[in-house]
Amino acid sequence: MKNRVIAIGDVIEDILVKPKGEIRMDTDTLATIVTKPGGSAGNYACWLASLGVSVDFVGRVGAETLQRHNKEFLDHGVTPHLQADSELPTGTIVVLVEGQHRTFLTDRGANRNLDLSLIPDSLFESAAVLYLSGYSFIESLSQEEVATLIAKAKASGLKVVVDPGSAGFIADFGARKFLDVISGATLIVPSLEEGRLLTGEDRPEVIAEILAKEFDQVAVTLGENGVCIAQGSEILRIPAFVAEVVDATGAGDSFAAGITKYLLQGKSLAEAAQEATRVAAKAVTISGGRPKPQKV
Repeated sequence: MKNRVIAIGDVIEDILVKPKGEIRMDTDTLATIVTKPGGSAGNYACWLASLGVSVDFVGRVGAETLQRHNKEFLDHGVTPHLQADSELPTGTIVVLVEGQHRTFLTDRGANRNLDLSLIPDSLFESAAVLYLSGYSFIESLSQEEVATLIAKAKASGLKVVVDPGSAGFIADFGARKFLDVISGATLIVPSLEEGRLLTGEDRPEVIAEILAKEFDQVAVTLGENGVCIAQGSEILRIPAFVAEVVDATGAGDSFAAGITKYLLQGKSLAEAAQEATRVAAKAVTISGGRPKPQKV
C-alpha cells in the first residue's frame, strides 16, 4: 500500500523576532532574535516525518546553502530533492512574533525559480499524497503548471492536499483565481483569514460549507478556537488541544501534517482533525516552525 507523501514548496530562512515590549519607531527595542530553517512546505515535511510518515520534499535553495539544507531535512527524516539556484539566495522571512500573532516580511529568493520539470516521475509512482503550499503559486509556478501538476497527481491516484499559506498572497493573487488553480485538490487547509478571503464570508461554518462545494474535504484552522471541518453537507467544529503558546509559527503546518497522517491511516476527517490538533498543540510550545531533528 502506498503511504509516501510528496511535499512541494518553499524553503525559508526564518529570522524569528520576539520584541520585549512595544516596538518603538526610530529607536531601539530589545528583542530575542533567532534564525532557524523554515518555509511552510519544509515545516510540513519535517512534522510529517516526525510522525513516522515517509516524505519526499521538493524545493529550491541558494547554491551556497544546499548542503546545509539537505542535512537539515535528512536529520528530520525527510528525503530531500533540493534544486540549487546559482543566482538567487535561499528565501528569507523576518517573523515578528507577538503571542498568537505573527507579522511576516518576506523575500522569497530562490523559491521563485522552482522548476517542476526536474521532479522525477518515480516520486509520483510511489506516493499516496501530494502536498502543495500556496506560497509556491506566487512568483514561482504558473497557473498552468499547478493545474498540470494536480492533474498528474490525481491521474496517478494521489490525493492532493493544499495549504493556501498566506492571506496576503491570496489577496495579491486573487481569491477566485487561486481557487480555480487548485481545482481538483482533495483537501484544503486554510486559516480563518485565508478562508475569509477565499469565500467573502466571516463565520467558520459558512466558510467551510462554501469551500466544501469545491473540495472533497475542508479543514479551516482557527488557532486557539480549534478547527472547523466540512465534508459534503456535514460540518463540525472541533476544539483546540490546550497548550502554552511559545511560538505559533509552525501551528498550521504541523496541523496539516497531522491531518494528512491520520487520513492516510484511514481515519475519518473528524478523527484526523482531532488528532491533528494535538500535533499543533505540541508545535506551539516550540520556537520555530519545525520539530526537533531526529538526528542530533
